[in-house]
Amino acid sequence: MTLFFNAFHAPIGAHASFTLGCRGRKGGLGLEMGGPAQENVYIGLESADGTAFEALPFFEPGGFMSSRYDHSAESQKPARAGLQEFAAESISRRFAAGTDCWQAGDLTCTLFSHGQAAPCPETAPIEQQKQVYCPAVTAELTIDNRQGQRTRRAFIGYTAGNSMDSMHLMEQLPAPYCGIAKGNSTAMVTHAAGAIATQGFCPEDILTEDIPANHHFGLGDTGLLIFEAPAREQCTFQVAICFYRGGIVTSGEATSYWYTRFFESLEQVGVYTLDAFADNKKAALETDERFEASHLNDHQRFQLAHAIRSYYGSTQLLDWDGKAFWVVNEGEYRMMNTFDLTVDQLFFEMKQNPWTVRNELDMFVNRYSYTDTVHFPGEDNEHAGGISFTHDMGRCNHISRPRYSTYELFNLSGCFSHMTHEQLVNWVLCASVYVKQTQDQEWLQANLPVCAKCMSSMLNRDHPDPDQRNGVMSLDSSRTMSGSEITTYDSLDQSLGQSRNNVYMAVKCWASYVAMAELFQENQRSEESQTCLQQAQRAASTISSHLDQDGFIPAILGEDCNAKIIPAIEGLVFPAVLGQREALAEDGPYGNLIKALKTHLTSILKPGICLFPDNGWKLSSSADNSWLSKIYLCQYVARQILGIRTPQTGELADQAHRRWLLKEENLFFAWSDQMVSGVARGSKYYPRGVTSILWLDETS
Repeated sequence: MTLFFNAFHAPIGAHASFTLGCRGRKGGLGLEMGGPAQENVYIGLESADGTAFEALPFFEPGGFMSSRYDHSAESQKPARAGLQEFAAESISRRFAAGTDCWQAGDLTCTLFSHGQAAPCPETAPIEQQKQVYCPAVTAELTIDNRQGQRTRRAFIGYTAGNSMDSMHLMEQLPAPYCGIAKGNSTAMVTHAAGAIATQGFCPEDILTEDIPANHHFGLGDTGLLIFEAPAREQCTFQVAICFYRGGIVTSGEATSYWYTRFFESLEQVGVYTLDAFADNKKAALETDERFEASHLNDHQRFQLAHAIRSYYGSTQLLDWDGKAFWVVNEGEYRMMNTFDLTVDQLFFEMKQNPWTVRNELDMFVNRYSYTDTVHFPGEDNEHAGGISFTHDMGRCNHISRPRYSTYELFNLSGCFSHMTHEQLVNWVLCASVYVKQTQDQEWLQANLPVCAKCMSSMLNRDHPDPDQRNGVMSLDSSRTMSGSEITTYDSLDQSLGQSRNNVYMAVKCWASYVAMAELFQENQRSEESQTCLQQAQRAASTISSHLDQDGFIPAILGEDCNAKIIPAIEGLVFPAVLGQREALAEDGPYGNLIKALKTHLTSILKPGICLFPDNGWKLSSSADNSWLSKIYLCQYVARQILGIRTPQTGELADQAHRRWLLKEENLFFAWSDQMVSGVARGSKYYPRGVTSILWLDETS
């Protein structure tokens, strides 16, 4: 499998990434982007004989900027020979969650991205916040010139792209720091002895320039940091790769980056990062160790590391009127805190920084909840509905108006319709897991009334007549008008796209009732607890009753859709992380449901139904659009909860899914989610793959 795939190298909460790995001009320093910056990146070393410079293959030659100013033949000739790629066979890469190490010839470049827990802004010491939220990552260049007979130059830099800002040298840095920057937004800084910052039209011009004063050439869009490695020595140079955006950064509501409380400029970020280099390196190495569990196979470790990096590159920690606002952007789409991603990223955030879950839940209640009515499809009727929550909180740094998302439209039945019921159960499940795992009783007591409203809303969406309820969603929100609600699987067909009577949604409803029953019981609200237990039993009976003689549960219960879907089992994850073992036991109170879902998965996880020919998982038998984040989650459910441990649920599938990510068509956008027959067609540059964190909890 190829070494040359893009990966995020991202600080926490800065919505920034030094993306690198694809051949050509396909990486760079991106700030608030839905894809790689597409800048030339230069990381290289002078050859031993001094006749050429070799660089890792992250650039494209050509585009002589001087021709914009001087149209003579001389100015349009090809750049001087001297910069070439390292031979492909000489390049190796060691990729993990916190470190990404490239080696070619006598050059080693290691990039460090620390995946520490994000400290709670309300309680964490200022110095800890400053260290973790500093908007920078680090690089270490090691030059092995022990066999060399002459001093050799090494370099790292980039050509500014996709920007109105100019490349420039950072004149305000104190000695011995020096740096190159694009405007006030991105930079590379070092404090290595003897290093120089340079600027020119192209690397060849800079590296062959003999007059030091010309290193300040302001028209050049390329900046390099140049180091010297003496003969017969091995040298290591440290570099800070920095990002910064000051002032108000959002519309709709005015917020700024939390890190601007600690840093006033790129220069301050660069100096601080280099001074804390040892701590950052240590944190990155600890990140490697934390996520390299011995029971994972190499394919799992790769996908987990890749996904964690993508998640952090999508995060923003904003200051909203003096209070922290945690945002996870939706990859290429850049929607803010998409709730159906929040519920899947829940497992990662609860391990790393549970306060972010509380922060997201509070924002959904306080600004992005609404009350609707509901109706049966195809009828002129209206019934009481209740509370629910929006799909998202905004897009591309625009915070949307209260009670409305940027995504959801009225009077639709497909993509862009409302996800009212799904977001309702998502709040219930996220809140239940947060309380169970943190024992935050103060938050729970403040939000028990919200839980009660959620229960009433779910009941009303089942059936207005209590005697006719079956535990499953049967009514659509009035916000859909003559349309119907959809699920997070918005781009799939009816088998997963329709919310009403969907078995995927039905099992999540069951899990929500099971969760609320325990929550209410533990807080002396026995009547509500009994209601939830009754609904959970109804849901379990309804779902299991649809298991047919061939061992399948249809995707849509009681309607004309007999597609088979893997996510029927997805909702089982919640009782597992809530510690509700009895609810998952085959001889427990919901044993009929557990056995039916186990039979269902065993029956469909076969070639031609829900397995692609390469052993990759096909979420729906009637669609080729399969989402890796959901596959990861369902693999955990299959193996850990249902006890189905086969090559098809394990290594064969893992190998296929890794191969998907490393297909030529998919390399550019790093970790991507929606794969149509193994090719990324949507949800690219995406954070949701951290569902793979569940694998760490598996036992053999």
